[in-house]
Amino acid sequence: MTDNSSTSDASRSVYLQVDRLSKKFGIFTALNEVSLEVYEGEFVCFLGPSGCGKTTFLRAIAGLDIQTSGTVRQAGRDISALPPAERDFGIVFQSYALFPNLTAARNIAFGLENQQLGKPAIEARVAELLELVGLPEQGPKYPAQLSGGQQQRIALARALATSPGLLLLDEPLSALDAKVRARLRHEMKRLQRRLGVTTIMVTHDQEEALTMADRIVVMNHGVIEQVGTPTEIYREPDTLFVADFIGAMNQVPARSEGDARLAIGSLSLESRNHGIAAGSDIIAAIRPEDIIPLDEDGEAAGAGTEGNRLEAEVEDMEFLGSFWRVTLKHDALGKSRLIADLSVNALRRTAIEPGDRMQVELPAGRLWVFPPTHKP
Repeated sequence: MTDNSSTSDASRSVYLQVDRLSKKFGIFTALNEVSLEVYEGEFVCFLGPSGCGKTTFLRAIAGLDIQTSGTVRQAGRDISALPPAERDFGIVFQSYALFPNLTAARNIAFGLENQQLGKPAIEARVAELLELVGLPEQGPKYPAQLSGGQQQRIALARALATSPGLLLLDEPLSALDAKVRARLRHEMKRLQRRLGVTTIMVTHDQEEALTMADRIVVMNHGVIEQVGTPTEIYREPDTLFVADFIGAMNQVPARSEGDARLAIGSLSLESRNHGIAAGSDIIAAIRPEDIIPLDEDGEAAGAGTEGNRLEAEVEDMEFLGSFWRVTLKHDALGKSRLIADLSVNALRRTAIEPGDRMQVELPAGRLWVFPPTHKP
């Protein structure tokens, strides 16, 4: 398993420690005893659907919404009851929140002026930050004269101006178009690594989280479902919610046949170890890219095993540029369908068309089993 973190957990110090944090709005519980440790210099993404509690979690850390119970410690200091102004963080919002009547340079200088620094020191720091975010010539311009991507960079520079120990990013890229978002994603991650500032970002965009985070915190209904590196979250999901929310996942009603076995209709298949009692209803899950196509001689296009093979009918095919998305049906699946993402080369070898039958393999090591109650 590849860890995207630059350093192992054992060699890093905990910078932010959240212990049993809860937040209630009347009878609604937005956060339910959430605990988390964030390491110094780490880039962590809070990921989840709308209403899962991720923004409330970020605002509690910032002191913008004080928690109902629980504690927050930053660099060993208990900040649980401190107002935002007494916490050591910089924050960037989705809406940029720049002052429209101030130039880009004055926006960046705002926090420094409040620290009562001398004018030469402020000007030098502003120039340094404009250079850092790649906008050295834009200081005299007002926000309305800048593009969305430029405004977001100025907002980032302003958040970094006072050299905070913690950088908080609340959906910072969601208002931008796809190309600008992809470019800024890379630039922000590169900048974060260069500065080494501990960073927490809220996002609902799984691609954003997978490409930027050292670790991802997947949230649902006010609790943490799983914490792990992007690779762990994608390849080793703890729950069906995580498996379904991160990437595409086939889900088929099935029945347990004891540990490491399951039945889908008349099909008896090997699976990952699951420990669910034989006869129990379950959900069998496999990612589309893990389904292996076989040629006419039953040879796998990838590294296959000899088990878990079935012959299915190709119901539909969709060309998505770098691969084909193929919809497969089989009597044992009932109304369910399997979606397989197959490479262009694999399709060229098999030469299949809608209506054809093709053999595929469902590798036991990639066939997951979850209790149906975990399905959202």
